[in-house]
Amino acid sequence: MSSRSEQFAVSLQKIFGEKARTVTQALGETTLVTGATDLLEVMRTLRDHPDFRFATLVDVCGVDYSQYGDAVCASGQRFAAVYHLLSLAHNRRLRVRALAQDDDFPVLASVVEIWPSANWFEREAFDLFGIMFEGHPDLRRILTDYGFIGHPFRKDFPLAGHVEMRYDPEQKRVIYQPVTIEPREVTPRIIREEKYAGR
Repeated sequence: MSSRSEQFAVSLQKIFGEKARTVTQALGETTLVTGATDLLEVMRTLRDHPDFRFATLVDVCGVDYSQYGDAVCASGQRFAAVYHLLSLAHNRRLRVRALAQDDDFPVLASVVEIWPSANWFEREAFDLFGIMFEGHPDLRRILTDYGFIGHPFRKDFPLAGHVEMRYDPEQKRVIYQPVTIEPREVTPRIIREEKYAGR
């Protein structure tokens, strides 16, 4: 880790204190983890503080940690939103991970008032992961159909989905019906040679 990166990580920890649950460096990237209650204050500070000046929000994505275990998400919380920030003033990038408190109904504050570019990103995270962004001006689905059931990027969403659609020639329109595909286990078949791995 370069001294510049070390100084940046120390500065983040010093300014945010306990609001930054962790600040880590991996593969040349800095990640700050915060909770839902501190998200807006942390984000405003990252945008406005002269040491940071993260004026650009590059991306927001949802994450479902349900099958990762404690190694990745030590808090045990299932859902998070990950924000990728860019400071042109300091030529620096930062990843911020905000953990939602309730796994059954994940809610985070919207950062649209801080960075208007978050609008469609938050809609996508809502649509695909079911993360609610409190204070969002128009939180509705953006990629799936209006009547879509569930959130397709959640780990417990069935691969075949819940419904399928087809054109009905009698009704002369597209109709939805329960899935007719039988669920199957997707396990790759592995064939190894006799002398695999030096045996």
